[in-house]
Amino acid sequence: MGLLSILRKLKSTPDQEVRILLLGLDNGGKTTLLKQLASEDISHITPTQGFNIKSVQSQGFKLNVWDIGGQRKIRPYWRLRYFEKHDVLIYVIDSADRKRFEETGQELAELLDEEKLSGVPVLIFANKQDLLTAAPASEIAEGLNLHTIRDRVWQIQSCSALTGEGVQDGMNWLCKSVNAKKK
Repeated sequence: MGLLSILRKLKSTPDQEVRILLLGLDNGGKTTLLKQLASEDISHITPTQGFNIKSVQSQGFKLNVWDIGGQRKIRPYWRLRYFEKHDVLIYVIDSADRKRFEETGQELAELLDEEKLSGVPVLIFANKQDLLTAAPASEIAEGLNLHTIRDRVWQIQSCSALTGEGVQDGMNWLCKSVNAKKK
């Protein structure tokens, strides 16, 4: 099931725009995830040096996904330019890169403290679960103290952007959460 068919469930009014902010550290798999959702070829992915925007319009439905590079030098620009009026935050973590768990946890905590993202549902993809060295989503959730998040709905979902495993489950949760928030 492609991105449009999954997220068509979000549409409750004609011409509704759903803005999804896709963030995470560099090399986490954000662009691969975006291409997987859009049913595009993932055999040649290059690091995002700025941002990718995928806009899809079909049957009065407009979906904008903002995939923003995660390199350290780009991260300050996240706050300056990209937080306005997003319906969902998807945060992607490289589950196999344990050396960066502290760094990714700090970035996520700062995002959750952002006033412009207040109350926005958060889907955390614990990516690269196809690798033997990947930490399970439950371990990541505990290490990042996700259980302390009280100001929004959130979900951590094990996935592999490369194989697509777990992505559908995360997107189904996202659809339910956005529909519940809009009611």
